[in-house]
Amino acid sequence: MSIRPYLNGAVFHPHDIQAMTMALDDVCEVLGINGNIRAKEVIATRIVELATRGERGPAQLRDRVLKEANGNVGGQL
Repeated sequence: MSIRPYLNGAVFHPHDIQAMTMALDDVCEVLGINGNIRAKEVIATRIVELATRGERGPAQLRDRVLKEANGNVGGQL
């Protein structure tokens, strides 16, 4: 799934969009988020926030979001 619908006007290099999309796909797969559109939106928004702050590596984005999700009280995004 492309992260493009969640960019909300933010502009990134195509390589960065590809990295963010890879991170989104990986996080959704690890967390077992298939058809939950709201959960995907939350994850994508967080990835875009991190990328806006300078994190652009797909593995780093994935690991950061997974760490945050695992530390979330109640296990909900």
